[in-house]
Amino acid sequence: MRKWGVLISIIYALIVLGLLTPMAVLLAGPSDLREFSHGVLAAYREWLAWFPIVIVLGGQALLFFLSVDTSQKRLKPRSHILLSCVLAGILTALLAFALIGAIGVAVQGDRFGEGAFANPFLFFGLAWLFWGIVFYFFLRNSSEIVNRVMSWLLRGSILELLVVVPCHVIVRRRHDCSAPMVTSFGIITGMAIMLLSFGPSVLFLYKKRLEAYASRPLT
Repeated sequence: MRKWGVLISIIYALIVLGLLTPMAVLLAGPSDLREFSHGVLAAYREWLAWFPIVIVLGGQALLFFLSVDTSQKRLKPRSHILLSCVLAGILTALLAFALIGAIGVAVQGDRFGEGAFANPFLFFGLAWLFWGIVFYFFLRNSSEIVNRVMSWLLRGSILELLVVVPCHVIVRRRHDCSAPMVTSFGIITGMAIMLLSFGPSVLFLYKKRLEAYASRPLT
């Protein structure tokens, strides 16, 4: 099972780096193919662009580790609760960050970011802390932590996309300068976390099916 987890993590990394990142540049609105190619190269060279990429790729790998690991099956995985809460909190904070940013640029346009959102790292850190505490209180008595986290992340990513996509249409029709970059980031973030939530869920269901086959009595 761990080998399948590694394989799916590699495929997910290729999707994020080879498909979703160029798609974010394309949604931002390059004027021609040359500008698009330069934008993609600039995105890969920008350290700030790697911040959400590392979050989603690291989150995928950690969730596979938590879901595939069966060593804690007989005992309640209390040592993993904090890690699960931290991971779920940072992924949900990323969704909240993208959602609020998209709504802000849809309302205020390129002027958004001059107020409370002027320090994005502070806002992201506070959102991470808030959601980490929320997940801790919801998960501390749960026996199926990964399943619940996957369910919440999937719902959150769908909700985020339902809001961010109309915001992207609004800012593109207004011909804003920088706002489409924010909304395109929101769209790609929602898609990345949606795909992230599918991977461990599918492998976890596959693992449960194998265990069900193994527990059937021989006739």
